[in-house]
Amino acid sequence: MTNRIVSLIASATEIVYALGFGADVVGRSHECDYPLSVKDLPMCTSPKFNPDGTSYEIDQRVKAILQEAVSVYRVDAKMLDDLAPTHIITQAQCEVCAVSLKDVEAAACEMIKSQPMIVSLEPNCLADIWKDVDRVATALGAKQTGADLISALKSRMSSIEVAAAKIQTRPTVACIEWIEPLMAAGNWMPELIEAAGGTNLYGEAGKHSPWMSWTQLVDDDPDFIVVSPCGFDIKRTLEEMSLLTSQPGYSTLKAVVSGRVYVADGNQYFNRPGPRVVESLEIMAEILHPTVFKYGHEGTGWVKYSGIG
Repeated sequence: MTNRIVSLIASATEIVYALGFGADVVGRSHECDYPLSVKDLPMCTSPKFNPDGTSYEIDQRVKAILQEAVSVYRVDAKMLDDLAPTHIITQAQCEVCAVSLKDVEAAACEMIKSQPMIVSLEPNCLADIWKDVDRVATALGAKQTGADLISALKSRMSSIEVAAAKIQTRPTVACIEWIEPLMAAGNWMPELIEAAGGTNLYGEAGKHSPWMSWTQLVDDDPDFIVVSPCGFDIKRTLEEMSLLTSQPGYSTLKAVVSGRVYVADGNQYFNRPGPRVVESLEIMAEILHPTVFKYGHEGTGWVKYSGIG
């Protein structure tokens, strides 16, 4: 039987394509945008809030919705029924990042006549990302293909980690995942920072991203500041950087004085737990140790920020 896959999470879409099942994808979420061809497919989800505005405005809208509902996204159950999927891939990791598992299960039980297999991903750390690749591959009857993909991705990451381990300096890194209110990067990002030859200051591997205070950042005075808000591309993040540069003490921070403040594409890379987690590691390695690592991501995956406040 031919697979008919609906992916409701951007990272899962990338996993499906990396496994060679791109031609079987018949529907996507409103956030699935890579590979570019997936944007031609019908969208099965939409946000319950206006995604435009500042990081503070978005945060307030999301919090207001979460007080009343499980998820900040809605599922188009009729669209799903019309697409007659054999598989629906969603996640249970974060109710803010993508459609909730509960919403998908409700739609599947109530309206989808094809009775699809629901594959739920839960990436909290790097090991979980590999488990999710295996989970998708197994569901699609391609377990060995999944194992081969995982092996290839791990090998690429290992070569970076080995090279980074030989570098004597391990600069301190503050990776910011949301600007207002301030949030540090957690989950797999602490692992990427360490693997790239840095010393992670905030967040723990396998745990959700923690809120932090500006005073913490000033007190710790990191060597590098990397800003990559979840869901924001470089252009949008640059538009928000004044919220950081206007903070007291910004211009005297070590990272600012030494020109080591960077903006990375948090939407396409750092906050997307799929195959491009390897490119995310490459980006971090390029930022922290530019004389050792050059992968060509500057300008597309990251830029140096020159504003001083």
